[in-house]
Amino acid sequence: MCQSFSRLSLTLVHTVVIASGARTEDLAFKVKMASKVLLRACRLTLMGRQNILMKTAQRAMAGKGIPTDEEQAAGLERRILQAMKKGQDPYSIFKPKEYTGTRDDPHIVPSINNKRLVGCLCEEDNTAIVWFWLHEGNPQRCPSCGSHYKLVHHELPH
Repeated sequence: MCQSFSRLSLTLVHTVVIASGARTEDLAFKVKMASKVLLRACRLTLMGRQNILMKTAQRAMAGKGIPTDEEQAAGLERRILQAMKKGQDPYSIFKPKEYTGTRDDPHIVPSINNKRLVGCLCEEDNTAIVWFWLHEGNPQRCPSCGSHYKLVHHELPH
């Protein structure tokens, strides 16, 4: 029914345009545009008669919103986020805690081995780093300034 309605309408439009004396190039364009408009009108009319609901296309995230970091994370990133929720710092992401560097409150140095090379600036304005080996066990002193450091075993989560 819709196709026959469209053909009939096109014939009428074609007759009117020819009678008005339009050029052939304009005629083809006008007929094409008129056919599109008439087909769309016919389609919408038939859908309305059949009581079909036309649904608009939904975007992928329109229903739930933008996913959070926890929902989107996978693999190692997910492990890190879960550990951070528990208050752990498995990969030393957080800023290190401040220690006084005394024998009672030494600087804590995490390590997966039983010894680690440590660098001490000694003073704020110092440009040379004093390097020394720190072994597991009792706190050790920097040979230059006397700050205390303690090696603590650190286990990686994977």
